[in-house]
Order: sequence, then structure tokens, then C-alpha cells
Amino acid sequence: MKKILLSLSILATTLISCSTSDDEGNTQIVAGEITGSATTNKTFALGNYTLNGIYTIESGVTVTFDAGSTVTANTANGVDAILVKNGGKLIMNGTASQPIILTESSQTPGSWGGIIMYGDAPINGAGATATKTSEDGLNLTYGGTNPAHNGGTLRYVRVEYAGKKITDGTSEMNAFSFYSVGSGTILENLVAYKGADDGFEFYGGTVSASNLISYGNYDDSFDWQDGWKGQNNSNWYAYQVGTGNFGMEIEASNNNNDYYPVISNITLKRAPGTNTEGGSSATEFDAIQFKKQGNGHFSNIVISGYTTTGATAVRIQDAGTNTDQVNGNKIKLTAVKILDGTSEYAGVGAVNVTFPTGQFTTSTTSNGANLTNGAWSTVGGVSLIQ
Repeated sequence: MKKILLSLSILATTLISCSTSDDEGNTQIVAGEITGSATTNKTFALGNYTLNGIYTIESGVTVTFDAGSTVTANTANGVDAILVKNGGKLIMNGTASQPIILTESSQTPGSWGGIIMYGDAPINGAGATATKTSEDGLNLTYGGTNPAHNGGTLRYVRVEYAGKKITDGTSEMNAFSFYSVGSGTILENLVAYKGADDGFEFYGGTVSASNLISYGNYDDSFDWQDGWKGQNNSNWYAYQVGTGNFGMEIEASNNNNDYYPVISNITLKRAPGTNTEGGSSATEFDAIQFKKQGNGHFSNIVISGYTTTGATAVRIQDAGTNTDQVNGNKIKLTAVKILDGTSEYAGVGAVNVTFPTGQFTTSTTSNGANLTNGAWSTVGGVSLIQ
């Protein structure tokens, strides 16, 4: 069956690699299937495609999707995802009016694995390891020495209903997963919509991202580990509704470090009645959590709706992070605007947090993420920018 599907995919790709036009010159929308592995360069013309299984872009191969295309995961055949291996490139250049949408027909969060990209940019894993094994159930090695790794371009791309939980109970996929992805990769105007795990997760690497929307994802809106240090991030917007944990979960795999990501223009919002993924007894309800030596510089931040009893805008989870990162001036949050009476920051248990002068400042005029609405940020006629 797999051979038959692969053959059909190759045939479909051959037939649809170029857009067709009718007699009046209007571009026609084609249909096809995506499955197997891409071993030669391919272009998927404007169309509606069904994703069967994990579609793998091999090293040295570039796969391109035309703006306005839709890819729908077929969950009947097991785990679905688009996987870019180190050395491969995925080019998705949507537009504000013609985004590229990757979705699932039942509209059930956690139905598939989203976009997973691997590179060979540096990481700093637990114990200062330079390589690790992925947590997406694929058991692939990531980490390297190439900070300028280029995995392609993702512009105006929306991933819906991803965040697949793998059957071993410990492995999970997100909407967007970036494993040791480098600074040569372009990530702009991306939406993670109603996934069952994180919206965006960075596993080390040096890539930066701008104009991100994480809407209605069950776990964290934004998450990173393994020493991710993208330096040019801006306009991150999260809206947690129904189920959601931290707005941002920040860690560095227990490595005391002098590197950190830089992010400007951040909005973190939590709708009334939103519960944590673990239920009422769980406490993963803060806007921003730092743990395991996580750090970073963040500016122009708006935080709203984190009003559950015990919640705070910024949480320092452990004594090591407080001593090395807070007191060491490696966590800096400036121009923070906190609404709804949420407290500014707190530790856990005996962890007593006091930011050094200038490392945590508030503002009444901060406006957070600055995003322009369009088809890329609208689902079912409703804008995701609330």
C-alpha cells in the first residue's frame, strides 16, 4: 500500500507541479496527495492537497508550495506531519490575502504533527550536550555547529489542529517545531491555531521569528529549551482560550549561560474561563515562566487575563534560575504593561524574587504586538487578534 501511495503521489506531483489556466487566463486550483519522501526538488501549485503520513523533505531537496494552497491531514493513516530534515528546505511563501493553510478536516486539536524542521545550528542540551534526540517520536538527532543553517522560508502559514500526542505517552508534536534551526531560515507571519500541545517550540538553534500568533493551544503558546538564542524576534501574540498553560515557558536545560533570545513587542492574553491542561489542580497558569536557567531580554509587553488565584505575570520556578539569571542580570523585561490586577512577579516556595534595578520595568503606554489583520489571521470569519 505504501508503494502504491508513493507512486500515486509522484504521479500527482508530476501532474500538478505547474499551475494551469483556463481559456480566460484564470489560475485553476488543482488537487492532489502528499505522501512519502521528497528526494528531488518539487513545486506544489496552487491547490488543495491531502497529507497522508509523514511527508519527509530529504537533505539537499527544496519543496515549494504556492500561495493560497491548503493541505489537509488524513488521520486515518496514522501520524501525519511535514518533516524537513537537516539540509532540506521548505518554501511556503503565502501572502496576507492568500495564506498557506495546513489543517485537519474534523477540526480536532491534536489530530496531526504540524511542521517539524531540523537543522544543524548549535544547541546546549542538558549537561551541556551539543546534540540530542528529538522528543517528537521520530528519535532524530539534532544539534550542530552551523549557526547560519537555512531550512527555507515560511511566510503567511497557518497550522491548525496539530499537537499530536504520540502513543508512547511521552512524545509530543507541536504546531511548529524547530530543532536546531539556524538564522538563515525565514519565519514570518505564522499562526498556530488550536493545537493540543505548544503553538511554537524552539529546541536550541539561532533562528528568529516575527509576527507570530498562537491561538487556543492547549499547552504553552511559546516554548523553548536547549539554549535557543534567536536575536531578532518581534510581534509575538498569544490568545489562550478554553485550555492553555503558560503564555511563554522559558528554559535553558539547566545550563547557566550568557546567551539569550531577544524579543520585542509581545502580547499575552488569557480569556476568562480558560483552564490549564492538567485541570483545576494544575498551576501552569502564569503568563511567563522561567525555569532551568532560562533567560532573555524582552521589551514592550502587554499581559492580560492571568487572574486565576495564585497566578502571576512572571514566575521564577527555581532557586538556580533566580540566583544565576535574575540576580545575574540575564533576565530583562522592560516596558511591561499588566492589566486585570495580575501581580508582577513571584517565585515558588522559598524562592524570593527581586529584580535588580532596571531589569524589570513597567509602563502604562506599552502596546505589545503590532500585527496587521487579514485572511492569514482570520478563521471562520473571526479575527484571531482579539
